[in-house]
Parts: sequence; structure tokens; C-alpha cells
Amino acid sequence: MPGHRIFTTAFAKVYPLYVRKAEAKGRTPAEVDQVICWLTGYDEVGLRRQLDVAADFETFFAQAPALHPNTALIKGVVCGVRVEAVDDPLMQQIRWLDKLVDELAKGRAMEKILRG
Repeated sequence: MPGHRIFTTAFAKVYPLYVRKAEAKGRTPAEVDQVICWLTGYDEVGLRRQLDVAADFETFFAQAPALHPNTALIKGVVCGVRVEAVDDPLMQQIRWLDKLVDELAKGRAMEKILRG
């Protein structure tokens, strides 16, 4: 069964949308990066490298140094879908990222977004 279209979408195409969504609510690109790095284990250099090579979401998450151990604490609804109920592991990782960016855009405190 072929994967969802988002799997082969370049992360670099979606990244500016994450930033724009956050900036529209007064958050910064650095905060978006912090959330992405928290989730994936990338450092700033690794994140930039993934953006530069236009890695697709599948590659972006496959090459992530280490998903944060608190990802199980990411709960809620994104696009009408409960993130904790998503069966496909890659789709769940993408939904986790969407949820974190949503929380950032909604003004949630960074320590809560990062499940601290």
C-alpha cells in the first residue's frame, strides 16, 4: 500500500508554513526550530541540513537522531484526528509535529509544549 502524499513532500516546503503560522501569532522562527529539535533530536545544524537537501518527511523522520522520550505525552486533535490514535508511525510523527506547532501558535508556554 503506498504511503500518504505527505510522506514524500519535502519538509522544506512545509517548514515555512509552520514558521508563518507561528509568526502570525507572535512567535518566532527560533521557537519553531526549538519545537522541531525537541521532537526529533536534530540540532540547529542538522535541521538546516535537512532543509537544505529538501529531505521528504519520510527521510526527515527516518534520519532524526532520536525522537524525544516524552512523545507519548503529545495528545490532542489535529485536523480532526486524535494524534495519539494514529496507527501509522510516520503519520503519527508528522501529526505530533503539527500538534506542537499548533500549540506554539496558540500561545501555549514553551515548557508545556516541550512537556517539561
